[in-house]
Amino acid sequence: MSEGFGIETPGAHSHAPLRPPARYLVVIDAAGAMVARLFDAARQLVAEFDAGTEEVALMVRGLAPALGALGTEWDRGLEGHSRAERAGAEVFTLDV
Repeated sequence: MSEGFGIETPGAHSHAPLRPPARYLVVIDAAGAMVARLFDAARQLVAEFDAGTEEVALMVRGLAPALGALGTEWDRGLEGHSRAERAGAEVFTLDV
């Protein structure tokens, strides 16, 4: 008889490499709603959420944004946004 008391034993932990940390936070207008998007150093999208959350304020505390995300490095990550939305975007470089 097992000692699991009818509860399945968890499987082995995965030893796969971890995802790289978020490096950039972009606050951008998306059809009238402000969204925050996290990107890694390669500017791959990591997460997207409402820019009005308390977490955004905590992440950018003490950081000065760069205005605009019109560079070609943002083309893939911000495709679907108009040129005007990208020009008004705030790009924060996060401390990692």
